[in-house]
Amino acid sequence: MRRGRYFSFVVFFALMFLISACGSNEVKEDTATEEQTSKDTRIVEDEFGKVEIPTNPQRVAAIYLEDYLTALDVKPVVQWYHPSWGKQDYLGLDVPEFDITGSMETLLQAKPDLIIVDGAADKAKYEEYSKVAPTFRLKEDILQDPRKIVETIADVLNIPDKAKEMVDQYEQRVSDLKAKLDESIGDETVAVVRLNVADNTLALFGIKNRYSGYIYTETGLTPHPLARDMTEFHEVLSEEAITELDADHIILFPSNGTWESKENQEAIKWLDSTLWKTLPAVKNGHVYIAERTYWQSGAITANLLKYDDLEKWFVK
Repeated sequence: MRRGRYFSFVVFFALMFLISACGSNEVKEDTATEEQTSKDTRIVEDEFGKVEIPTNPQRVAAIYLEDYLTALDVKPVVQWYHPSWGKQDYLGLDVPEFDITGSMETLLQAKPDLIIVDGAADKAKYEEYSKVAPTFRLKEDILQDPRKIVETIADVLNIPDKAKEMVDQYEQRVSDLKAKLDESIGDETVAVVRLNVADNTLALFGIKNRYSGYIYTETGLTPHPLARDMTEFHEVLSEEAITELDADHIILFPSNGTWESKENQEAIKWLDSTLWKTLPAVKNGHVYIAERTYWQSGAITANLLKYDDLEKWFVK
């Protein structure tokens, strides 16, 4: 009887040991899973608050910001596209086009693990993107500075060294070009003008314009007074204002498409008008035909391409 009771106690304690060991292993496994999760994601702060994003995102969509991804050697999973504006052709991306005026279907199919957006995304649009993948919205106070934007995006992608390399390259380019332009054209005035093909008007871009203002603030070119004194990003010029546009140099591009686009040919005829031909820059052969897709972007690669144009046009 005692031997049977003794055997029962042994079995009981053996079972308790096994149960305890299993429970301990489950706790360890749970702890390991939690640690792994904490390593795979992190919390960052964007324009709208704190957001949990992948530590090392692999499939990134950057709406309007693909320029910065390519500058950091990261290929986006989609490229934004607008039926009227087209896309940033200068990037030469071979990825699906995401029509920003349509549904989220293309974006969903691309399966991004992170979406990055700029000032074009308000709170409602941000929430819409967030349903597809964790979304980071750039802070408003950096949207006019391509250096800070590329640094912020690199931090979000966890590749800060790439940004330093890019910013150093950018700073060197700006410094070199500024010295060359100071010597080649000095205080001669420059105006950046867009031909609005929809209504045959001319829009002058001011020094605060987020696309072209950098050519004045960074490379030291002298803006024409109309551009210098402008408080808006750009203004459609009246006929009277056009006659006052006596800039030494005019940089010109169409609002949509290219100079060869069939739908633009009627608007381009405006450049044969007497009013246009009386401008000093036109008479002196100092009008420079620009490529729209990067002259209507203020991103870091686009700016470098503009600076290549400026050197080609102005540095002899």
